Amino acid sequence: MTLRLRLRPSTFAAALIVLWAVAATTTQAAPEAELLERWTRHDAASNRVLNHGLWRDFLQRYVVAGDDGIHRVDYAAVSSDDGGLLRVYIDDLQRTPVSQLRRAEQFAYWINLYNAVTVKLVLERYPVQSIRDISISPGLFSKGPWGARLIKVEGENLSLDDIEHRILRPIWRDARIHYAVNCAALGCPNLPREPFTAANTEALLDAGARAYVNHPRGVRIDEQGQLIVSSIYHWYADDFGADAAGLIDHLRRHAGAALAAELQGVSKVHDHAYDWSLNDLR
Repeated sequence: MTLRLRLRPSTFAAALIVLWAVAATTTQAAPEAELLERWTRHDAASNRVLNHGLWRDFLQRYVVAGDDGIHRVDYAAVSSDDGGLLRVYIDDLQRTPVSQLRRAEQFAYWINLYNAVTVKLVLERYPVQSIRDISISPGLFSKGPWGARLIKVEGENLSLDDIEHRILRPIWRDARIHYAVNCAALGCPNLPREPFTAANTEALLDAGARAYVNHPRGVRIDEQGQLIVSSIYHWYADDFGADAAGLIDHLRRHAGAALAAELQGVSKVHDHAYDWSLNDLR
């Protein structure tokens, strides 16, 4: 016997409202750092150095450092030739046997792949107001492109979420990763104008942390002396010390003199905010 349930329109509408409310809450939660064990393989003896020249040329040509401290991408100006070369670069990375690289080379590899694929996604759908409008992730309530498996490395289909939350964060366990991977939003830490390499990763991570922590979209003290931070610090609280004291300690380590002075006596976070507008020069 088949049991059929009929919902009155008012009941059905109420159920939809509950579902949307739950979705609105869950879509703001960041994925946990859950290791994909397969990507821990590496070759400590490898001396191979990857060539990121095509990505360097693209970044130098189209990433513009604004007077306001924010790097924007001139998406509208990207030529078809340069768009093609970006695809060539990404294809080259996908063909790279990454498990045969040493750890430092892998770190730079994954960050560059994440950032290059993100730029490519925006270019393919430009103009868009926000990367969240590129809703290609699986799931009824998913927004944005991060869950879509768009990349194939060593025969494995991967998403941007896989790279960030199942490879980079759990393997390297470095909060500064959040200053390196770029989500194409004005609220995001800057996309550097040079690629990551095994030689410069540490310097770029530190520079990215300093630039973001000391910019109002990252950290600011309002007129009442209250601490307002980027939502990144809320979404990934565990990576930044798990509580207000741990976060504030992290901020102080990267703060310039002016911000460090403002942080004196601050013991809690009042609020957080984030601007999802596209990091578009136009």
